[in-house]
Amino acid sequence: MAYIIKPLVTEKMTAITEKQNKFGFVVRPEANKEQIKAEVEVIYGVHVVAVNTMIYAGKNKTRYTRSGLLRGRTNAFKKAIVTLKDGEAIDFYSNI
Repeated sequence: MAYIIKPLVTEKMTAITEKQNKFGFVVRPEANKEQIKAEVEVIYGVHVVAVNTMIYAGKNKTRYTRSGLLRGRTNAFKKAIVTLKDGEAIDFYSNI
C-alpha cells in the first residue's frame, strides 16, 4: 500500500457507508485523487466512481493532571472519501 495508510472505521463513517455507499481512508498527504482511486481499485477489486479528499490540521490539546498541565498536539492527516459503484462494497473485517 503506497498511498492508503488505513481505512476509517468510525460510527459516523459507518453510517455514511450504509446510506451512501462511501468508504473513508486515511491517506498520505502527497497522494492525489487518481492515485487513491487506482490503489483502491487494485487492492479491493471494486470500481470507484468518485474520490473526495480533505486535509485535517492537528489540534492543540491541554489536560490537567495531578502532576501539572500537560500540553500536546494531535497529528495532521489527509482523509479520502471514496464512492463506489452501486452494488459493490468493501469488507474491512474479512481478514479478522
